[in-house]
Amino acid sequence: MIINPSELPIPKLQAYLQSAVAPRPIAFVSSMDAQGKVNLSPFSFFNMFSMNPPILVFSPSRRVRNNTVKHTLENVVEVDEVVINVVTYAMVQQTSLASCEFAKGVNEFVKSGFTEVKSEWVKPPRVGESPVSFECKVKQIIPLGTEGGAGNLVICQVLLMHVHDNVLDENNMIDPHKLDAVARMGQNYYSRASGESIFVVPKPNEKIGMGYDLLPEKIKASKILTGNDLGMLANIDQLPPSRVLAANELEACGAGLEAVHQLAQVYLKEGKVIEAWQLLLQGTK
Repeated sequence: MIINPSELPIPKLQAYLQSAVAPRPIAFVSSMDAQGKVNLSPFSFFNMFSMNPPILVFSPSRRVRNNTVKHTLENVVEVDEVVINVVTYAMVQQTSLASCEFAKGVNEFVKSGFTEVKSEWVKPPRVGESPVSFECKVKQIIPLGTEGGAGNLVICQVLLMHVHDNVLDENNMIDPHKLDAVARMGQNYYSRASGESIFVVPKPNEKIGMGYDLLPEKIKASKILTGNDLGMLANIDQLPPSRVLAANELEACGAGLEAVHQLAQVYLKEGKVIEAWQLLLQGTK
Protein backbone atom coordinates (compact mmCIF):
# COMPACT_ATOMS: atom_id res chain seq x y z
CA MET A 1 0.00 0.00 0.00
CA ILE A 2 1.20 3.49 -0.86
CA ILE A 3 -0.24 6.42 1.07
CA ASN A 4 -0.23 10.02 -0.15
CA PRO A 5 -0.86 12.19 2.95
CA SER A 6 -2.60 14.86 0.86
CA GLU A 7 -5.22 12.35 -0.29
CA LEU A 8 -6.34 11.16 3.16
CA PRO A 9 -8.69 12.76 5.68
CA ILE A 10 -6.64 13.99 8.64
CA PRO A 11 -8.14 11.51 11.17
CA LYS A 12 -7.19 8.56 8.95
CA LEU A 13 -3.71 9.94 8.26
CA GLN A 14 -3.28 10.46 12.00
CA ALA A 15 -4.19 6.82 12.63
CA TYR A 16 -1.58 5.58 10.15
CA LEU A 17 1.16 7.90 11.41
CA GLN A 18 0.61 7.19 15.09
CA SER A 19 0.45 3.44 14.47
CA ALA A 20 3.69 3.45 12.47
CA VAL A 21 5.74 5.94 14.49
CA ALA A 22 5.65 3.94 17.69
CA PRO A 23 6.25 3.41 20.51
CA ARG A 24 6.42 7.05 21.53
CA PRO A 25 7.45 8.20 25.02
CA ILE A 26 4.86 10.18 26.95
CA ALA A 27 5.44 13.66 28.33
CA PHE A 28 3.08 14.14 31.25
CA VAL A 29 3.16 17.94 31.34
CA SER A 30 2.13 20.10 34.25
CA SER A 31 1.69 23.76 33.38
CA MET A 32 0.12 26.89 34.87
CA ASP A 33 -1.77 29.88 33.51
CA ALA A 34 -1.23 33.51 34.45
CA GLN A 35 -3.83 33.21 37.24
CA GLY A 36 -1.94 30.31 38.83
CA LYS A 37 -4.40 27.59 37.77
CA VAL A 38 -2.67 24.25 37.19
CA ASN A 39 -3.14 21.94 34.21
CA LEU A 40 -1.85 18.38 33.75
CA SER A 41 -1.93 16.62 30.39
CA PRO A 42 -0.07 13.80 28.53
CA PHE A 43 1.53 14.22 25.10
CA SER A 44 3.05 11.41 23.06
CA PHE A 45 4.58 13.76 20.49
CA PHE A 46 7.65 14.00 22.70
CA ASN A 47 11.37 13.31 22.86
CA MET A 48 14.78 14.72 23.78
CA PHE A 49 16.78 16.61 21.18
CA SER A 50 19.92 17.96 22.84
CA MET A 51 22.27 17.20 25.73
CA ASN A 52 24.13 20.50 25.93
CA PRO A 53 21.94 22.36 26.59
CA PRO A 54 19.53 19.63 27.76
CA ILE A 55 16.45 20.08 25.57
CA LEU A 56 13.13 18.23 25.59
CA VAL A 57 10.43 18.96 23.00
CA PHE A 58 6.74 18.08 23.11
CA SER A 59 3.95 19.09 20.75
CA PRO A 60 0.37 19.94 21.69
CA SER A 61 -1.39 19.58 18.34
CA ARG A 62 -4.42 21.56 17.32
CA ARG A 63 -7.56 19.45 17.66
CA VAL A 64 -8.54 17.86 14.36
CA ARG A 65 -12.30 18.04 14.83
CA ASN A 66 -12.64 21.75 15.61
CA ASN A 67 -9.15 23.29 15.19
CA THR A 68 -8.94 24.49 18.79
CA VAL A 69 -5.75 24.46 20.89
CA LYS A 70 -4.96 22.60 24.11
CA HIS A 71 -4.98 24.34 27.49
CA THR A 72 -1.31 23.38 27.89
CA LEU A 73 -0.40 25.44 24.84
CA GLU A 74 -2.35 28.42 26.14
CA ASN A 75 -0.60 28.06 29.50
CA VAL A 76 2.97 27.96 28.20
CA VAL A 77 2.30 31.13 26.25
CA GLU A 78 1.28 32.80 29.52
CA VAL A 79 3.80 31.14 31.87
CA ASP A 80 6.94 29.86 30.14
CA GLU A 81 7.66 27.02 32.58
CA VAL A 82 6.57 23.36 32.70
CA VAL A 83 7.35 20.13 34.48
CA ILE A 84 7.61 17.06 32.24
CA ASN A 85 6.89 13.87 34.20
CA VAL A 86 7.70 10.33 33.06
CA VAL A 87 4.74 7.92 32.88
CA THR A 88 5.09 4.39 34.29
CA TYR A 89 2.85 1.36 34.07
CA ALA A 90 1.65 1.91 37.64
CA MET A 91 0.17 5.29 36.68
CA VAL A 92 -0.95 4.78 33.07
CA GLN A 93 -4.69 4.54 33.76
CA GLN A 94 -4.70 7.73 35.82
CA THR A 95 -2.63 9.42 33.12
CA SER A 96 -5.25 8.46 30.55
CA LEU A 97 -7.92 9.94 32.81
CA ALA A 98 -5.99 13.22 32.92
CA SER A 99 -6.20 13.40 29.11
CA CYS A 100 -9.97 13.98 29.27
CA GLU A 101 -10.95 17.38 27.93
CA PHE A 102 -11.95 18.96 31.21
CA ALA A 103 -13.02 22.60 31.16
CA LYS A 104 -10.32 25.26 31.35
CA GLY A 105 -9.35 25.93 34.94
CA VAL A 106 -10.13 22.38 36.13
CA ASN A 107 -7.13 20.85 37.93
CA GLU A 108 -6.35 17.44 36.39
CA PHE A 109 -4.23 16.56 39.43
CA VAL A 110 -7.49 16.47 41.38
CA LYS A 111 -9.53 14.77 38.64
CA SER A 112 -6.97 12.00 38.05
CA GLY A 113 -5.91 11.55 41.67
CA PHE A 114 -2.27 12.52 41.34
CA THR A 115 -0.26 14.29 44.03
CA GLU A 116 0.97 17.83 43.49
CA VAL A 117 4.55 18.29 44.70
CA LYS A 118 5.99 21.79 44.80
CA SER A 119 8.78 22.29 42.29
CA GLU A 120 12.12 23.76 43.26
CA TRP A 121 12.79 26.22 40.43
CA VAL A 122 9.58 26.53 38.37
CA LYS A 123 5.98 27.49 39.17
CA PRO A 124 4.04 24.39 37.99
CA PRO A 125 4.08 21.43 40.41
CA ARG A 126 5.46 18.01 39.57
CA VAL A 127 3.64 14.69 39.80
CA GLY A 128 4.53 12.92 43.05
CA GLU A 129 3.81 9.48 41.61
CA SER A 130 6.20 9.91 38.68
CA PRO A 131 9.69 8.51 39.36
CA VAL A 132 11.36 11.02 37.03
CA SER A 133 10.41 14.67 36.56
CA PHE A 134 12.07 17.52 34.66
CA GLU A 135 11.62 21.11 35.73
CA CYS A 136 11.89 23.09 32.50
CA LYS A 137 12.04 26.58 31.07
CA VAL A 138 10.13 27.00 27.81
CA LYS A 139 12.65 28.49 25.37
CA GLN A 140 10.57 28.63 22.20
CA ILE A 141 7.19 27.68 20.75
CA ILE A 142 7.15 26.87 17.04
CA PRO A 143 3.72 26.58 15.34
CA LEU A 144 3.80 24.07 12.47
CA GLY A 145 0.50 25.14 10.92
CA THR A 146 -2.87 26.74 11.50
CA GLU A 147 -5.23 23.90 10.55
CA GLY A 148 -6.61 21.08 12.69
CA GLY A 149 -3.92 18.50 13.44
CA ALA A 150 -1.03 20.96 13.17
CA GLY A 151 1.58 20.62 15.89
CA ASN A 152 3.19 23.26 18.07
CA LEU A 153 6.73 22.45 19.10
CA VAL A 154 7.31 23.47 22.71
CA ILE A 155 11.09 23.55 23.19
CA CYS A 156 12.01 23.14 26.84
CA GLN A 157 15.38 23.43 28.57
CA VAL A 158 15.81 21.16 31.58
CA LEU A 159 16.72 23.17 34.66
CA LEU A 160 16.41 20.46 37.29
CA MET A 161 15.78 16.72 37.23
CA HIS A 162 14.14 14.67 40.01
CA VAL A 163 14.77 10.90 40.13
CA HIS A 164 13.30 8.56 42.75
CA ASP A 165 15.83 6.30 44.45
CA ASN A 166 13.63 3.27 43.81
CA VAL A 167 14.35 3.31 40.05
CA LEU A 168 18.14 3.48 40.44
CA ASP A 169 20.57 0.58 40.11
CA GLU A 170 23.72 -0.04 42.17
CA ASN A 171 25.59 2.55 40.08
CA ASN A 172 22.94 5.22 40.68
CA MET A 173 21.80 5.00 37.05
CA ILE A 174 18.17 4.57 36.01
CA ASP A 175 17.33 0.88 35.71
CA PRO A 176 14.75 0.38 32.91
CA HIS A 177 13.36 -2.70 34.65
CA LYS A 178 12.66 -0.65 37.77
CA LEU A 179 11.39 2.34 35.82
CA ASP A 180 8.71 0.26 34.04
CA ALA A 181 7.93 3.05 31.58
CA VAL A 182 5.05 2.99 29.14
CA ALA A 183 4.80 4.43 25.65
CA ARG A 184 2.04 5.29 23.23
CA MET A 185 1.23 3.25 20.16
CA GLY A 186 -1.51 3.83 17.58
CA GLN A 187 -5.24 3.81 18.31
CA ASN A 188 -5.81 2.74 21.94
CA TYR A 189 -2.62 0.71 22.22
CA TYR A 190 0.22 1.27 24.66
CA SER A 191 3.49 -0.59 25.19
CA ARG A 192 5.29 -1.45 28.42
CA ALA A 193 9.10 -1.35 28.67
CA SER A 194 9.71 -4.21 31.08
CA GLY A 195 10.58 -7.91 31.23
CA GLU A 196 11.54 -9.54 27.94
CA SER A 197 10.61 -6.41 25.98
CA ILE A 198 13.85 -4.81 27.26
CA PHE A 199 16.99 -6.13 25.58
CA VAL A 200 20.56 -5.05 24.93
CA VAL A 201 22.13 -4.19 21.58
CA PRO A 202 25.83 -3.29 21.98
CA LYS A 203 26.73 0.04 20.41
CA PRO A 204 29.67 -0.01 17.96
CA ASN A 205 31.15 3.17 19.40
CA GLU A 206 34.80 2.18 19.67
CA LYS A 207 35.32 -0.44 16.98
CA ILE A 208 33.91 -0.51 13.47
CA GLY A 209 32.16 -3.75 12.57
CA MET A 210 33.33 -5.79 9.59
CA GLY A 211 29.95 -5.28 7.88
CA TYR A 212 27.34 -7.53 6.32
CA ASP A 213 29.10 -7.46 2.94
CA LEU A 214 32.17 -9.26 4.35
CA LEU A 215 30.23 -12.18 5.83
CA PRO A 216 31.05 -15.53 4.19
CA GLU A 217 28.49 -16.48 1.56
CA LYS A 218 27.54 -19.71 3.38
CA ILE A 219 26.55 -17.59 6.37
CA LYS A 220 24.72 -14.88 4.40
CA ALA A 221 22.76 -17.53 2.48
CA SER A 222 21.66 -19.33 5.66
CA LYS A 223 18.06 -20.52 5.88
CA ILE A 224 18.33 -20.45 9.68
CA LEU A 225 20.12 -17.26 10.66
CA THR A 226 17.94 -14.15 10.67
CA GLY A 227 18.78 -10.57 9.77
CA ASN A 228 19.30 -9.83 13.47
CA ASP A 229 21.65 -12.82 13.74
CA LEU A 230 23.67 -11.67 10.73
CA GLY A 231 23.76 -8.13 12.13
CA MET A 232 25.32 -9.42 15.35
CA LEU A 233 27.90 -11.45 13.45
CA ALA A 234 28.79 -8.52 11.18
CA ASN A 235 29.26 -6.17 14.13
CA ILE A 236 32.64 -7.60 15.20
CA ASP A 237 35.75 -5.85 13.91
CA GLN A 238 37.80 -9.00 13.29
CA LEU A 239 37.32 -12.75 13.22
CA PRO A 240 38.12 -14.52 16.50
CA PRO A 241 40.85 -17.17 16.85
CA SER A 242 39.78 -20.79 16.55
CA ARG A 243 39.32 -23.03 19.60
CA VAL A 244 38.70 -26.68 20.39
CA LEU A 245 35.01 -27.37 19.86
CA ALA A 246 32.90 -29.04 22.53
CA ALA A 247 31.25 -32.40 21.98
CA ASN A 248 27.84 -30.93 21.14
CA GLU A 249 29.48 -28.55 18.67
CA LEU A 250 31.33 -31.38 16.94
CA GLU A 251 28.06 -33.29 16.79
CA ALA A 252 26.41 -30.30 15.08
CA CYS A 253 29.28 -30.09 12.60
CA GLY A 254 28.80 -33.75 11.76
CA ALA A 255 25.07 -33.25 11.22
CA GLY A 256 25.49 -30.63 8.52
CA LEU A 257 25.32 -26.91 7.86
CA GLU A 258 21.79 -26.32 9.15
CA ALA A 259 22.62 -27.95 12.50
CA VAL A 260 25.68 -25.71 12.82
CA HIS A 261 23.60 -22.63 12.07
CA GLN A 262 20.91 -23.69 14.56
CA LEU A 263 23.44 -24.06 17.37
CA ALA A 264 25.14 -20.79 16.38
CA GLN A 265 21.74 -19.10 16.60
CA VAL A 266 21.33 -20.41 20.14
CA TYR A 267 24.68 -18.84 21.04
CA LEU A 268 23.67 -15.55 19.47
CA LYS A 269 20.44 -15.45 21.46
CA GLU A 270 22.57 -15.87 24.57
CA GLY A 271 24.86 -13.02 23.47
CA LYS A 272 27.78 -15.38 22.78
CA VAL A 273 28.88 -13.82 19.49
CA ILE A 274 32.51 -14.99 19.63
CA GLU A 275 31.45 -18.59 20.38
CA ALA A 276 28.98 -18.46 17.51
CA TRP A 277 31.67 -17.25 15.13
CA GLN A 278 34.14 -19.91 16.24
CA LEU A 279 31.55 -22.60 15.63
CA LEU A 280 30.54 -21.19 12.25
CA LEU A 281 34.11 -20.81 11.02
CA GLN A 282 34.96 -24.43 11.79
CA GLY A 283 31.56 -25.88 10.95
CA THR A 284 31.25 -24.29 7.51
CA LYS A 285 34.62 -25.20 6.08
